[in-house]
Amino acid sequence: MNSERIYRLLFSSVYPLYIQKAERKGRTKEEVDTVTKWLTGYNDEQLKEQIEKKSDFETFFKEAPELNPNAVKITGVICGYRIEEIEDPLIQKIRYLDKLVDELAKGKKMEKILRT
Repeated sequence: MNSERIYRLLFSSVYPLYIQKAERKGRTKEEVDTVTKWLTGYNDEQLKEQIEKKSDFETFFKEAPELNPNAVKITGVICGYRIEEIEDPLIQKIRYLDKLVDELAKGKKMEKILRT
């Protein structure tokens, strides 16, 4: 896994892909925003700011107000990697977000996605 390349990937370029994936399965942008904010602690304005300033994933997670303490409950395989075994903290956070969007697109109930 090329960590440096992933670190520099722009969140603002991946975010629309998350929305497209969710919308293809009947979910909404608002739901993508909900899971993103749940994970990172951003509010609407802060999330919008990160997108507008074209933050890379490293900056996006570094500036996140607070990673949700229940994020450790996000387990499973995404992109061929078992999330709970990923050693690089940033890559793990990116995969957490990938997994949340994937669960959203698969039709899981929001309560389950948000680990409540």
